[in-house]
Amino acid sequence: MDHRNFLESLVALLDQHGIQYCIIGGQAVNAYVEPLVSLDLDIVVALDQIEKVIQILSEEFELKHFPHSLNVSSRESDLRVQVQTDPRYADFVQRAQPRNVLGMLLPVAGLEDVLRGKVWAAQDSERRGSKRQKDLADIARLIETYPHLRDQVPEEILSRLS
Repeated sequence: MDHRNFLESLVALLDQHGIQYCIIGGQAVNAYVEPLVSLDLDIVVALDQIEKVIQILSEEFELKHFPHSLNVSSRESDLRVQVQTDPRYADFVQRAQPRNVLGMLLPVAGLEDVLRGKVWAAQDSERRGSKRQKDLADIARLIETYPHLRDQVPEEILSRLS
């Protein structure tokens, strides 16, 4: 349920302020393979624009700061947006390409970058086990659709997919 057009408002705000960003995570996977339902949207912004993003988003939405992310929400929407601030994702923005996400044409991290982000997430021992299981499922979905990506997945993860 989204009674505020949260996603549209967030994207319009980023575009209005010239913020470079792209979609990562599960919704990015959904942009490349058969989509699964999710109320989470992960994005990464250009590192040199993160302070500006915090400023403009805090004027319109509720923000919660975490060590490597910023959670953005609206009381009128069930959608949960997480802005990734881990610098490993910074280059993803430059290689993004427009794809359909939640009914909108948005910049999405390139296929190999989406996979790389999912591998990092699956290897993160501090993530909840249920989240890492979803990351493994997303990796499996990607390599089933794009078998050539299999070579980019570490053996430790491939063995967990069997």
